[in-house]
Amino acid sequence: MATTTSHTEEPRSQPGLDLLRKALRHGSVLFGGGIILALALVALFGALLAPYDPMAMDFGARFAPPSWAHPFGTDDFGRDVFSRVLYGAAVSFQVAFIAVGISGLAGVALGLTAGYRGGWVDDAIMRTMDILFAFPAVLLAITVMAILGRGIENAMIAIAIVYAPIFARVTRGAVISVRDREFVTAARALGQSQLRIMLRHVLPNALGPIIVQTSLSLAFAILAEAALSFFGLGTQPPDPSWGRMLSEGRGYLQQAPWMGIFPGLAIMVSVLGFNTLGDGLRDVLDPRFRGRH
Repeated sequence: MATTTSHTEEPRSQPGLDLLRKALRHGSVLFGGGIILALALVALFGALLAPYDPMAMDFGARFAPPSWAHPFGTDDFGRDVFSRVLYGAAVSFQVAFIAVGISGLAGVALGLTAGYRGGWVDDAIMRTMDILFAFPAVLLAITVMAILGRGIENAMIAIAIVYAPIFARVTRGAVISVRDREFVTAARALGQSQLRIMLRHVLPNALGPIIVQTSLSLAFAILAEAALSFFGLGTQPPDPSWGRMLSEGRGYLQQAPWMGIFPGLAIMVSVLGFNTLGDGLRDVLDPRFRGRH
């Protein structure tokens, strides 16, 4: 008589879903992600939420303190500060995401090539990155802006140049840690091209630190854009920008402190959100963290 053996199949592990569940249970990811989501919605729909035209002047309402009509008060031209802060979110997020996107693509490509190839290729790429690292970030951005000229587009390029070496260094370190593992050696033995190995096998296993660095770089990019606009190199008047608003409000700190307080708070909350999200993602993606939780 034939006997039938029943086999109970164990559910397959799905690393992506496991990481997502852990991320959604992590307080820092939820807190930082919530702040970023709220600010992203403000950046996308600020034009609909703003009660006034951010560039409309009302000299009869100059330096009006915060009230129901003007929640954040008005500035020296009678413009509604609340509306300008809402519009400024779109500028800051646009600059941050585009600049970090450019620097991320360039830096990851350079770091991936340097880490995988090694030898003189690694030395040539990383010594060039070290030269850029030798300059303070804001000073390097100002230098680039002095060469390219003022304007928001040039500010994006300057910020991208500043942060590309950071992505290159982080990517190189992650690639070195996985380039000699068994699955990479097996791919080489099968005769796969170096480009295919780098893109299909090495890069996906080095994404953790890159994702964390992206979140942290977005925070610093917002600060960099605010600094450039504060010095008059980024967003040009009358367009609203948090950094530009800080610059305009510094001369009225006693007469109308709200002109500087609210854009400063917007910068602080944005940076807090990205940094907190980055810290949470670092914990979730760290193998040592995964082993404890």
